[in-house]
Amino acid sequence: MKKYETYTREELQQEKELLLKKYKDYQDLHLNLNMARGKPGADQLALSMPMLDVLNSASDCHDKYGTDARNYGELLGLREARELFADLMGISWEETIVVGSSSLTFMYDCVSRAMLLGVLGSEKPWCKYDKIKFLCPVPGYDRHFTICETLGIEMIPVELNEWGPDMDAVRELVKDEEVKGIWCVPKYTNPLGGCYSDEAVKALASMETAAKDFRIFWDNAYCVHYVYEDVPVLNMLEECKKAGHPDRAYLFGSTSKITFPGAGVGFFGASKDNVEFIKKQISAEAISWDKMNMLRHVRFFGSAQGILDLMDKHAELLRPKFDEVLNALYTELAPRGCGSWVRPSGGYFVTYRAPEGCAARINALCKDAGVTMTGPGATHPYHDDPQDSTLRIAPSFPPAEELAKAMEVFCVAARLAMVEKLLV
Repeated sequence: MKKYETYTREELQQEKELLLKKYKDYQDLHLNLNMARGKPGADQLALSMPMLDVLNSASDCHDKYGTDARNYGELLGLREARELFADLMGISWEETIVVGSSSLTFMYDCVSRAMLLGVLGSEKPWCKYDKIKFLCPVPGYDRHFTICETLGIEMIPVELNEWGPDMDAVRELVKDEEVKGIWCVPKYTNPLGGCYSDEAVKALASMETAAKDFRIFWDNAYCVHYVYEDVPVLNMLEECKKAGHPDRAYLFGSTSKITFPGAGVGFFGASKDNVEFIKKQISAEAISWDKMNMLRHVRFFGSAQGILDLMDKHAELLRPKFDEVLNALYTELAPRGCGSWVRPSGGYFVTYRAPEGCAARINALCKDAGVTMTGPGATHPYHDDPQDSTLRIAPSFPPAEELAKAMEVFCVAARLAMVEKLLV
């Protein structure tokens, strides 16, 4: 099979007519398929249903330290829950806060508090500076960018590959005192699915920054979400301690894609000094979080190993869906030279890089044929993908048969967009 770039103009025109016919057939099916966000499928959610039965009217609602989960108190979370998620993060329980149901909420909270009040080591609240900037590895997570845009923080894109951000660029950019933070999804990056190398972690931990209150927002959302292989990533908090910057790292995680999105448990890790500082700040906004939910999770999992055991079952359900996506790309697009992609080790996405200038057209074609994708530009700050090439495929939510049909439409759309580009 020839690559499209080698086709004659006549051959391209014939291919376009063939693809338009196929595309019209899909439109006539009036599909309503969704690959927009990394939501767990119904079969994954079913894995955690037994958790709803671990507490009932006859249950003892005290943790093993005697704290009554039904009542006020324990602003930093049940100690038993702090121990559980500290073990998962590889830190001490004193360095851990267990909060509400969402790590994203606590990320927003941490950034907004930094703007209003500053962080440990700040000379003044960040809002008192003329400008605040964050480094944003791209392609990246749209919700991180939304936080910055909402709070008026300037975003500076930094190229991300499978092993981490361009550290030469990062080291140069942090010489600016207005650069106060960097977003990182270190394990099974959103959306590339790669993992930060040891070199990248150590470089981030040890680099010199003009801002003494610089923070690494280490969003470890997929820390146990392997699909094909479990890739170890160095502990950022420990590396920061070794490098003499113990307060630099903010670690975030949750059970949103482990148990129930929106009804899971969010957790946070940082130095003990950071935890004490943050405790004083959040005491103005909360008395305690949902400790009953914490207790449910503690009893359901039993230990960090219990979490890992559950994630083995998630991987078994996700792997065939990722296989479906990758097989379609390798079969339909690779022989024709239509774009490129990364085979992720884990996470929730497959990143497709279309020929330059084609991503928006592919998205529009998919939408008009009843397949919803994450919008073009979502992987970049301000929705500005300079190459108009990056699209995020989320295979987890659709049932298998719907996913297969959605990938058929996607591949026809990708082929058609490239043929149209070559005919211009």
